[in-house]
Amino acid sequence: MLKRLLKATARHLPLYRELLQIRDSLHLIHMDLRCIDVRNMRETLNLIVSDIRRIDAEVSGIHRNICGIREMGAIRCYDFELERHPRYGEPHRLHRYALQVNSQNGEDGIIREIFRRIGTSNRVFVEIGVGDGKECNTAFLLSQGWSGYWLDASDAFLRTLETQRESYHGCLTPCVSVVDKENIAALFERLGIPKQYDLLSLDIDQNTFHVWEALRGFTPRVVVVEYNAAIPPDIDWKVQYVAERAWDGTQNFGASLKAFEKLGSQLGYSLVGCDFNGINAFFVRNDLTSDKFAAPFTAENHYEPPRYQFIHRRGHPRTILDAQRSG
Repeated sequence: MLKRLLKATARHLPLYRELLQIRDSLHLIHMDLRCIDVRNMRETLNLIVSDIRRIDAEVSGIHRNICGIREMGAIRCYDFELERHPRYGEPHRLHRYALQVNSQNGEDGIIREIFRRIGTSNRVFVEIGVGDGKECNTAFLLSQGWSGYWLDASDAFLRTLETQRESYHGCLTPCVSVVDKENIAALFERLGIPKQYDLLSLDIDQNTFHVWEALRGFTPRVVVVEYNAAIPPDIDWKVQYVAERAWDGTQNFGASLKAFEKLGSQLGYSLVGCDFNGINAFFVRNDLTSDKFAAPFTAENHYEPPRYQFIHRRGHPRTILDAQRSG
């Protein structure tokens, strides 16, 4: 019995030693605290907090300066260098027309140029995935007298529209709904969206490819989709379809530009360009392309790699502009 007790005691000796050391350390700390002048300690802590706030402000200033330098580089590239590049200087390419009013990547200007070349019909748009409505591909068109439909899983854009209810009354049909390839065509039918209209803009991150594929019964003249620029232009790849699956922020989303090129071809569309940042691809219905855009209409010709560091915002904070009234 004694032998077993001695063994158990020996096994726990290291723990006892550590506990004794902790006790001695706590005792020393207690003695030190009794010697500290509480007033001096408070002043010292205040100085430390003040230094932390000053350092935080300096770090924030450095961050703003870095962002400013990055934006200046993007502006210099867009405004002064892009057109001189052999690729982007081609007259039929769309990059030089990028313009940012409400869009994120210059889509406002590219869409405007596409319709300058092919003309408009009923000036109706449909946009799926508008966020709060202030930064999207059709808010500028809305202010220019177009009408259309906004669909989003969030009702944030409804709150934005509340501030301009009179300005856009009767011009915009909102729909708050999760969309997937099973329900999108029925949603269009319920909303009364015409079979032919001018513009479809589709950006729902994960399942953009599958939702466009499910809209075979509708033939807008122009389609804008977000593609996955991480995938090389010669690779036909699309994410596996799961209706309730949301984008997790990784590169596993959407579809490659080649996959969209092939889908567009099946639906009667030609790939006519991408924005410089490598985010959006632009398609025009085959009967409207003629010699107005840069051929060949392939992913290899129009692919832009991901240049997300060029994303920037010019001018004042976004809002939806007042609608222009005819006459």
